[in-house]
Formats: sequence, C-alpha cells, structure tokens
Amino acid sequence: MKLLKLLALSLFLFSLASAATLEIGFDTKSLLGNRLELKVPKGFDIMSEELMKLKYPSERRPTLVYSNDSGAINVALNLTENKASQAQMDAYKGMMVQTFTNMYPSAKWESNGVKEINGRKVGYLELITPAADTKIYNLIFFTDLDGKLLLCTFNCTEKNITKWQPAAKEIMASIKLK
Repeated sequence: MKLLKLLALSLFLFSLASAATLEIGFDTKSLLGNRLELKVPKGFDIMSEELMKLKYPSERRPTLVYSNDSGAINVALNLTENKASQAQMDAYKGMMVQTFTNMYPSAKWESNGVKEINGRKVGYLELITPAADTKIYNLIFFTDLDGKLLLCTFNCTEKNITKWQPAAKEIMASIKLK
C-alpha cells in the first residue's frame, strides 16, 4: 500500500513538473556564431547592455543574456578564455562546487554532477543562493566549446522555482554543440 501511494505521488509530481514546462514553451536558438544550439523560453529577448551592466556589475559579465521582460529570469552564456576539454569536466565541477561553497556558505544545494547530454559531458551545479532581498535559484551548467570553457546559467527568484526549475533543466538538456 505504501508503495502504491509513493508511486501515485511520484506520478502526480512528475505531471505537475511536465505541465509547468509545457506552459512555458521554448524556441531553439543557434548561438555563438552558430556553434551552439540551446532552447530559450518563448518571449525572452537579449538583455540590453545597460541592464546587463546593472545586473552583472563585474567586468566578467556573460557574453550573452536572454531575459524575461522584467529581467528577473535569465539564461546567460559566457564563453570564457579558460582552456577546457571533455576530460576536464569532472575537475571543473569540483572546482566550481568548492568556489560556490566558499562564496555562499549558506547556499542550499539541490544537486551537482557531470552527465552526458547530446553526446557531450556537461557539468552542472544546482543551488539556491542568498541575495539582498530574496534568494536566487541557479542552475549552472558547463562544457567545452572550441577548447574553451562555456558557462551557461539559468537563474530566477526563489518564488518562481516551482514554475521555472523544470524549464531550467529542459534548457540544460537541450544544449547541443555543432
């Protein structure tokens, strides 16, 4: 009986997550000089340079950011100058976990790892970090592109997690290098 209830609950939660993802809708974009394909939520546009400077004040801001109208939900990409290869994905994952643990000791970790997506090793970190007046859900995923580290980040405020977490995972699952 317990097993039956657990199965029913699992199916219910899966259907909720699936419904949230279907509700959002995606466009598949060819990015970074047509070297990368990634799903981006419908209605997201490229963030203006002015808003990027406000949201990412560091000079190491992302290369490209897609955002909803308010700028509160983002998909960011950054092709770094750091050398990278498929063989280094586990090492990069370890370094990033350590970096984020040091930067955000109070972060709530959801998951991290390295998985194969569309024939490529992709590392990922999923965590909720503190911000000035809220908490931020982050799904950071990365792989190598042309010998360099490609960082992709999805983030939204904690109040939007239920709707957007399944979408973030679908975005990560769509990464395809050409």
